[in-house]
Amino acid sequence: MSDQQEWSTPGGLVVMAWVLAVAALAWFVLLRVAAADAPGQLLAAVATIGLGLAALSGTRARPRLSAGPDGLTVRRLTWSLHVPWSRVDGIRVLRTRRLGRETSLLELDLRTAVDDGERLVVLGRLELGEDPEEVAEALHARLG
Repeated sequence: MSDQQEWSTPGGLVVMAWVLAVAALAWFVLLRVAAADAPGQLLAAVATIGLGLAALSGTRARPRLSAGPDGLTVRRLTWSLHVPWSRVDGIRVLRTRRLGRETSLLELDLRTAVDDGERLVVLGRLELGEDPEEVAEALHARLG
């Protein structure tokens, strides 16, 4: 087993999010220039902001999850958290049914070192770039 394992949103998806964010921005600008109706402009603005935040998050929070000999590191758009293995209270896979198909989510119960506060981190397949069940197996193997 290598010293460090990392999981991230696939690079192709991040690039696609940036392309879609730029296209949504162009759509918004065209609607503004054409003095289109306000609801259309609002829809274009919301799409631009949502896709821009998704692209920014996929770019900035890389790798999303990493596991090394000293613990786990989770990255999000606005924060990063490193937790030693002794403060990892649980690693579970949550299986849910959505839109007629079963999906899996990785749940991590973590205790922060600063204030001993608890944090529940939930990561899906798009964030990890891999099946959450396989990631959970790899983390359980490290946890011992």
